[in-house]
Amino acid sequence: MTDLPLADLDAFTAVARERSFRAAARKRGVSASSLSEALRRLEERLGVRLLNRTTRSVTLTEAGERLMERLSPALGEVVSALEQVNSLRDSATGTLRLNVATVVARAVLPEIAADFLKAYPGIMLEVSGDDSFIDVLAAGFDAGVRYGERLEKDMIAVPIGPRRQRFVTAASPAYLLAHGEPLHPREVLDHACIRHRFASGSMPSWEFERGEETIRISPQARVTSDSLELEISAAIAGLGIIATFEEFLAPAISRGELVPILEDWAQDFPGPYLYYASRKHMPPPLRAFVDFLKTRPKG
Repeated sequence: MTDLPLADLDAFTAVARERSFRAAARKRGVSASSLSEALRRLEERLGVRLLNRTTRSVTLTEAGERLMERLSPALGEVVSALEQVNSLRDSATGTLRLNVATVVARAVLPEIAADFLKAYPGIMLEVSGDDSFIDVLAAGFDAGVRYGERLEKDMIAVPIGPRRQRFVTAASPAYLLAHGEPLHPREVLDHACIRHRFASGSMPSWEFERGEETIRISPQARVTSDSLELEISAAIAGLGIIATFEEFLAPAISRGELVPILEDWAQDFPGPYLYYASRKHMPPPLRAFVDFLKTRPKG
């Protein structure tokens, strides 16, 4: 009996309240015959008569009375639950879960997230910094943020943050005074370098671009770390040349603690994208975030 159709139970309560098939049908916007058929199915499944029908009246049997007493509160709870879910469809409340590249978590997302949460006080934000290539939906996230070459296929992509970024190379004044300044990317191979290793274990090569020419090198690392703070400190201490996102080095460069080198070879590339699976049935917090991003000035 656990598989009784909810629609048939609802039809029974409608007729029982109105004591009339015609009146219940008008209220529901359906035909009286459809309600009568629903009652026939329900009584057949239960094996008991629920309503006494005559040409003049419809009354509840004892079984119908007992079912109505228990069913009305239960259906009321169902209706309330559905109304609550329906209200969430257009309400910007709930939790937005994002899986983002670590550079985005550090240099791009903080200002955007602060402005977004101020605009939508009913939304909570969960952010996981991750440089691996994962199925964000299968991992329980609403969306991911990656750079173009790491976007998952068949996803909708929305620009987030600066539309152009640079990968720059720098060293401390003391290091350059002691070891000289490389004037070509290949000369970097003769210098001590500070390199970043991702949690996956990968240590990407350094790329330099000038015009149509691209040079990739894998210099010997004097310092290797998965901590950006340690890497920048090592560079400021004069332990070698560092290459990373311009945003990370800008404060030290502005203070004179680091000096940009090979500036005409700095790699320029498109900024990151928010990506998600479908515009259909988007969680309200994600829809609000996408709409928010579309209204922000593009850097």
